[in-house]
Amino acid sequence: GQEPEVKISERPEIDRWIISLLNSLIKEVENCYENYEPTKAGREIQEFVSENLSNWFVRLNRKRFWGGEMNTDKISAYQTLYTCLDTIARLASPIAPFYSDKMYRDLNSVSEKDKSESVHLTKFPEFNEALIDKSLEERMNIAQKVTSMVLALRRKVSIKVRQPLGKIMIPILNEDFAEKILAVKDLILAEVNVKEMELLRDTSGILVKKIKPDFKVLGPKFGKSMKIVAAAITVMTQENIQTIEAAGSIVVNSEGQSFDILLSDVEILSEDIPGWLVANEGAITVALDINITESLKSEGIARELVNRIQNIRKESGFEVTDKIQIEIEKQEFISEAVASHKSYISSQTLAVSINLLDKLEHIEAHFVEIDNNISTRLWVYRA
Repeated sequence: GQEPEVKISERPEIDRWIISLLNSLIKEVENCYENYEPTKAGREIQEFVSENLSNWFVRLNRKRFWGGEMNTDKISAYQTLYTCLDTIARLASPIAPFYSDKMYRDLNSVSEKDKSESVHLTKFPEFNEALIDKSLEERMNIAQKVTSMVLALRRKVSIKVRQPLGKIMIPILNEDFAEKILAVKDLILAEVNVKEMELLRDTSGILVKKIKPDFKVLGPKFGKSMKIVAAAITVMTQENIQTIEAAGSIVVNSEGQSFDILLSDVEILSEDIPGWLVANEGAITVALDINITESLKSEGIARELVNRIQNIRKESGFEVTDKIQIEIEKQEFISEAVASHKSYISSQTLAVSINLLDKLEHIEAHFVEIDNNISTRLWVYRA
C-alpha cells in the first residue's frame, strides 16, 4: 500500500474496463438493496467476480502480476485488483457479513488504507459516473462473446486451445460493430489461439443462414395471427435475415397485414461451410477454420511441449526464475517442432539449451505424451 496511486487515465484499457464495470455494479447493487432485492444484488456481485474479475481480469493479467520490476504497469494491476476486492467486500457485507469482514480485514491489515476495524463500520461505496465507459464495456463484451463462441467450436471437434488455428471470419453488421471488434481483435486472437481475423462485409456465397420462428414468443405476441407470421418468417431471404440481424427488427407484410418482427422473435442458425464450423449468438456470427496445416500442427506440438516442460519444472520444485537444460529423445514430429520453434520453447521455459538425442535413458527422464501416437522422453535439469 506504499506505492503512489496510479491515475485512471494512466491505466491500461483492461484496468479502466474493470473499474467501469465495478462502478456500474455499485450503482446496480445499491439500487437492489434500496428495493429490498438482496438475492438480485448477490447475483450481480457473483457474476462480476466470477465472469469478469476472475475469468477475465485476473486471468488476462497473470504476466503483469508476476512481472519482475515494480513498474507503473504492475502497480496499476495490483491497485485495480485491490480496489475491486475492497469494494466487493463492502458491497457484499449486508448479505455475507462474516466472509466480507474477513476479506476486508485481510486487505486492510496489509494496506492500512482505512482506519475502520470492520467492514461494517465503513461507508458503502459510491459510484462515479465519470468512470463508467459504456463503449469500452461493449467492446469487451464482444470480445468475451466471440472468445466463448470460438472456444465452444473448438470443444465441438476436440481441438485443444494450445493447437493454433488459421482464421476466423465474422460478418459485420454495421460500421460501429466493425470498429468495436477491431479494437479487441488482438485480444480475441490471443485468447482463442487463432492467427487471423477476417471481417466479412458481404456474406453472400460464404455464409448461408436459416431463420426459424420462436413459437413460445410469437404465440403470446401475435395470438391468432401467429401462423401467418410464422409462415412469413420461414420464407425470409438471406437479405431479410441480414436486415433483422443488423437492425434488430423487420416489418413483414402477409395476407394484407403488416407485422413488426423482432430479432428476439426468431432463431437464426448458420450452416457449416466445408472445413469450417459456424456459431451464432444473438446478432454475432463466427466461422472458424478447423483445417490444421503441417506448420500449425508443428506449432501446436511446440506449445504442448512447453506445457509438459513447465509441469516437470513445477514437479521438480524448481524456482520460477531457475534456468534449465533440456534433453529430448528424437521423435519425428517432435524433432521438427523443436527445430522450428526452438527460440519460443527456450523463452517460455527459461531453457539455455535444448538437445535432441537418438536415445535418452537417464534415470530422471520423464515419459510425456503430446498427442495420439506422439510421445517422447524428456530430461529437464537446472543449468
